[in-house]
Amino acid sequence: MKCRFGCPHYGRAAACPPNTPEVDACRRFFAEYAHGLIVHLQVQPLSDEARHAWSARTNRALVDLERDVFLAGYPRAFALFTDACHLCETCVPERSACKEPALARPSATGMAVDVFGTARRLGYAIDVLPGPSSPANYFALVMVD
Repeated sequence: MKCRFGCPHYGRAAACPPNTPEVDACRRFFAEYAHGLIVHLQVQPLSDEARHAWSARTNRALVDLERDVFLAGYPRAFALFTDACHLCETCVPERSACKEPALARPSATGMAVDVFGTARRLGYAIDVLPGPSSPANYFALVMVD
């Protein structure tokens, strides 16, 4: 629900809702895994353009990490990005038209993960940012099994 009414990427990005599985399918996806990695990144405030570039670099690094985990003997490794995919300068709204279908991944939030709750349960101090000049906490997941 938060994606639908609170995110500018909703319906505009191939790896964002409504192009992600329904909540029940997301639950089944996570139930298939017993292990995962959480990646915490704290980022100083960035302009929209700089954040897009940072996100693209970060998400490419997460795909590389997923591949490294895969090659280490975990064939079902799967990365979930920190936020919208941002691998391309301009995203298409339909998954079937995605320019990077082998690399594009949804975010944890787009897969119905309560990122704030998960981070808190794992001991991360995370709160709503008091203002635009505060460093932002980003979390990605790499599912491993």
